[in-house]
Amino acid sequence: MAKLRITLVGSRYFGAATLARLIEEGVDVARVVVPAADDRLALAASTAGLEVKVLDDPKVVPADAIAAGTDLIVAAHSHARVSNESLARSRLGGIGFHPSLLPRHRGIAAIEWTIREADPIAGGSIYHLADRMDAGAIAAQDWCFVKKGETARELWERALAPMGLALMARVIRHAQEHGTIPAEPQDERFATQAPMIRDGA
Repeated sequence: MAKLRITLVGSRYFGAATLARLIEEGVDVARVVVPAADDRLALAASTAGLEVKVLDDPKVVPADAIAAGTDLIVAAHSHARVSNESLARSRLGGIGFHPSLLPRHRGIAAIEWTIREADPIAGGSIYHLADRMDAGAIAAQDWCFVKKGETARELWERALAPMGLALMARVIRHAQEHGTIPAEPQDERFATQAPMIRDGA
């Protein structure tokens, strides 16, 4: 069976942790796309001897950033928008991890809104990258309880980041074995937004 060929787009701790997990899963990481040369993911990719592409515009991933022959684009803590032209260069499109039970808490501050709304349950979703932010079909989900008094950072570190890595590995394995990515449309009736929370808001 041919190895799944992946272009990883991401940054920081979660990007680097995802890279380590992908290497563990035995896939072919063709290229790593980062917002800056000194980013933690960029340094991890260089250390692993992988090709690193630094974006000219850290907000957009252009088509030429995607490695030729890519089977799947994986976004891991990426604030750059993966364009439709970029997705078209990948056989299976692209997936990302969002730290909420989508369609609830779509947006950049999902965990903060989980805490602010006093949600008793949090979760994570692997979703298909699409035109609308965090609105693509769901490939996999899991959930956890929120501890009383827990901060967004504590919830992320205790439960949601490890959950994201485990879900990503599950979907990657499915793609390796079946050549497809599961896709369950999101139910728009339950969609809520999680915009950045300003201090004092």
